[in-house]
Amino acid sequence: MTLFIFLPTQGILRFALFMIPYLIIGYDILIKAGKGIINLKPFDECFLMALATVGALIVAVVGDGDYVEAIAVMLFYQLGEWFQSYAVGKSRKNISDLMDICPEYANIETDGELVQVDPDEVGVGTVIIVKPGERIPIDGVVVSGHSFIDTSALTGESVPRETSEGDCVVSGCVNGSGLIRLRTTKAFEDSTVSRILELVENASSRRSTSESFITRFARVYTPVVVFSALALALLPPLISMFFLGADPSWRIWIYRALTFLVISCPCALVISVPLSFFAGIGGAGNAGILIKGSNYLELLSKASTVVFDKTGTLTKGVFEVTEVSPSGVTEDELLTLAASAEQYSAHPIAVSLLDACKVRELPKAENVSEIAGAGVKAEINCMTVCAGNARIMEGAAGFSEVKKPGTVVYISRDGIYLGYIVISDTLKENSAAAISALHRSGIKRTVMLTGDNEAAAKAAAEKLGIDEVCSGLLPEDKVRITAGLIEKRGKNEAVVFVGDGINDAPVLAEADIGVAMGAMGSDAAIEASDIVLMNDDPLKISKAIAISRKCMRIVKENIWFSIGIKVLCLVLGALGIANMWVAVFADVGVMVIAVLNAMRNLIVRKK
Repeated sequence: MTLFIFLPTQGILRFALFMIPYLIIGYDILIKAGKGIINLKPFDECFLMALATVGALIVAVVGDGDYVEAIAVMLFYQLGEWFQSYAVGKSRKNISDLMDICPEYANIETDGELVQVDPDEVGVGTVIIVKPGERIPIDGVVVSGHSFIDTSALTGESVPRETSEGDCVVSGCVNGSGLIRLRTTKAFEDSTVSRILELVENASSRRSTSESFITRFARVYTPVVVFSALALALLPPLISMFFLGADPSWRIWIYRALTFLVISCPCALVISVPLSFFAGIGGAGNAGILIKGSNYLELLSKASTVVFDKTGTLTKGVFEVTEVSPSGVTEDELLTLAASAEQYSAHPIAVSLLDACKVRELPKAENVSEIAGAGVKAEINCMTVCAGNARIMEGAAGFSEVKKPGTVVYISRDGIYLGYIVISDTLKENSAAAISALHRSGIKRTVMLTGDNEAAAKAAAEKLGIDEVCSGLLPEDKVRITAGLIEKRGKNEAVVFVGDGINDAPVLAEADIGVAMGAMGSDAAIEASDIVLMNDDPLKISKAIAISRKCMRIVKENIWFSIGIKVLCLVLGALGIANMWVAVFADVGVMVIAVLNAMRNLIVRKK
């Protein structure tokens, strides 16, 4: 094009030469505009750009002017489109990385040889082999081997997790160092990787109110500016010619109308707002936070109340012995008696007693009988040992009931009280920090709803700094209380519920925003939720809220900036102050700035 400017050509030859770069640069825009007209849907940015540049060429031909402006407008528009495509590609990368977690095969040992099969063909309970560097295809339990698992694709955590026999592992993670054998616990279609892929594929279908507004706005805005440009091209010359008797100056007003069209192209709004949400979801995904749609990202920015389940959400969901209080015996003796009495039970309390007991070869328990709602009675070394709650201690000499946070197991031997053991669910390392971060972020109210007893619930709430606690609740009670909180919230506020269990599914669905623990959470909870935390870290809740608020701030910045510059340049264009080069900035320049601003959502701080 630069060469053609300096060629000493005139008339039709000059026009033909300049049409070569014009058609090379803008042929696809002209084709899209033509298809829009044929399909009776002409009012889009391609139509505006085609109309403006073709009109500018006609003005140049009639006035024997310069064709550079028309070609430059098309060139810069295409550069802007390329930049926008590049930005969308970068925004999609974090989400497309999640799509790469889908395994292509599973290894099954047959007749001493490894055979690669489709993960869909592997049944529950099958032993599969995962070699170093391979992706785990199906959720399972390690039956042999020791390795370090890279979970970064799911959780965003860079530090590998050590795993050995008995540990649960989820699909989508990469086996780092050693060969491991897994016994699958789920079918492939029900495994973690399949659920994540389904959620990612559906995320773009749930649009925010801001995106819906922009779509409606563009439908009305585009035809309005086209007819406004037509009026600008026709009315002033006609008024000058018929009412003022002056020169109509058709070329000047048509040029202004064409400039008006280029300025009015709504690319910045139509592109940057959806891109902002897409980048926000991608940035959150990179941090191990899976948001199911931009509507949930927008609603999360309004969070004012965060409600928590306790077990498995703020606690590890693993019972441990937290206190041993003997009377007349040593701590080891008390633990040995309790573990011996409970050694044949699979109850979590019995498992925690066995884990805490240092004696590996326990005395044999005979005539073991479980007393419903009370505990266990057994004969150990010809002595009657009872372990359980206060009911089984009736008549035991020296017994006195104690109030402790957690489950209290009392022990007696031959009718003599020997002390108690407290078993509690331990808090997650980041739970207190998570509550503190929420308060610092402006959350007005934190609430904990749990089925635990009052003492355990209050003790946990005090340690964590939670504002309110309700204990001894059934699932329907949690739904009722959450519904009450929703009724009392402000107009532009939202109630968030965070849970992990099957019994949390109803209240996750009831809340404005449901957040599920994805690593150890139940399928029902993950299905009912709107946001999934892939590493079960409650500290990620405040990060998700921060991401959503940053996203909405950028969306508003882009909307006001784009509209403000457009209005200013439209006025200048109508008055003849702004030329086609200003129009290019108002269209392509504003779009590039808005896209760059939207891409800030990809940046998620580690802390």
